[in-house]
Amino acid sequence: MKLKIKFLKWSAGLPVAMLNESTAKKIGVYPKDHVSIKTFSSSPRKTSTVIDVSNDFVRNNEIAVSLELKEILGISSGDYVFVTLTPPPKSLDIIKKKLIGGKLSQEEIQNIISDVVSNTLSEAEIAMFVSAMYSKGMDIDETVYLIKAMLKTGNKISFNKKIVADKHSIGGIPGNRTTPIVVSICASVGLTIPKSSSKAITSEAGTSDVIETIAPVEFSPEEVKKIVAKTGACLVWGGALEMLTADTKIIQIEKTLKLDPEAQLLASIMSKKLAMGSNHILIDIPFGDGAKVSHSKAMELKNKFELIGKKFNKKVKCVLTDGTQPIGNGIGPVLGMKDILKVLRQDCDRPFDLEKKALFLSGELLELTGKAKKGNGENLAREILSSGKALEKFAQIIEAQGGKIKDFPEADFQKDIFAHKDIKIKKIHNKRLIFLSRILGCPTDKFAGIYLYNHVNEHVKNGQKIVTLYSSSESRLKEAIEYYDNEKIIISD
Repeated sequence: MKLKIKFLKWSAGLPVAMLNESTAKKIGVYPKDHVSIKTFSSSPRKTSTVIDVSNDFVRNNEIAVSLELKEILGISSGDYVFVTLTPPPKSLDIIKKKLIGGKLSQEEIQNIISDVVSNTLSEAEIAMFVSAMYSKGMDIDETVYLIKAMLKTGNKISFNKKIVADKHSIGGIPGNRTTPIVVSICASVGLTIPKSSSKAITSEAGTSDVIETIAPVEFSPEEVKKIVAKTGACLVWGGALEMLTADTKIIQIEKTLKLDPEAQLLASIMSKKLAMGSNHILIDIPFGDGAKVSHSKAMELKNKFELIGKKFNKKVKCVLTDGTQPIGNGIGPVLGMKDILKVLRQDCDRPFDLEKKALFLSGELLELTGKAKKGNGENLAREILSSGKALEKFAQIIEAQGGKIKDFPEADFQKDIFAHKDIKIKKIHNKRLIFLSRILGCPTDKFAGIYLYNHVNEHVKNGQKIVTLYSSSESRLKEAIEYYDNEKIIISD
């Protein structure tokens, strides 16, 4: 049916369209059905989308489209398109097969991912796929198929370098802002290390959320190549590169469901590294009480990552690290950046646990890439950090991305929480700490967060600060104080 385009100035976060009830009946469409939309241009574009029905926003013989559809179809208001009802996607039956525990073939997984990219699957149907991966799991073959499918439906960047390095963490630990330090140290000795990172999924802030406090992180692949050609490295948001559309869409659903299936975790990380041309990859797997995974699960992930690396002929090394408590003092975008700068500047009050872990990871990556002899990587990393070369390199990267290192004002509202007696900290509850930071406004509120003054096994005297809470919203701060008072976030003897 030929329909006239109407734009509503809203973004749904994914391509969606809306029909008048009368028009929907003519086509035979019901809410949440799939339709095909095709332009009438000389080089017609075609896509699928989910339909909603309303008489309030769209007239008869019109179709209202989201901004995402406008970009996909290259259409203008008043243009005409041809709209037809499409049958339920075949991939829906494949997802149902996985839901009951079936093993999927490469062709079946490719079918699902292609339908995710083409908008043939709705949010609910993608959620069903995420749930199936979470509840039934995928074996190593299925995971490899998933990576290949994501790469096939995405784009790649090539840096024409023999060695392209990367470092990644599976996340879930508050603080833990090692990546900017590791990238700066390793790029200082000539390593090419194009680092694309996520925004917060299971933490209070992703690396991109933190870098965004001093520099832009959204660039095109061509712009990334220019930054890396100039500095040897970058610290950008992977989502803006639009290289792996399927991964981006699946992650959006994961955030809503608060699920992180192992197969998707493996595929997401490895597909991103391979799409960026990385061939020497270090993966940090924090484990323990309060981390995403136990020691035994961490070992399983290590074996799977390294096996996947061999299947793609890449050097992949996984290291298991302590995930039982936060790393660093600042929990939140600005507070995390302050920690990073303190380490790079070698300030006296720098978080030494963050520095120690960053040096360890840098040493491992320097050895993996042959920049340091076995057993000498950490010493070289320490030498680079102490000399100021890492700080200089970090400043170059930030400047190349259009940013500048700066000092930060504090959040508008803050609350110091004190010890009411002499205590020894026995445990810091990671997940509750992350939830507390979210209440305060992380990661959207860059100034929100938590400053930890002590870590596990450290003593706090009566009257000393335990934490300071920060927020740009007085109501959020009050809610956070109430949550802190009611939940056992920091446990002492």
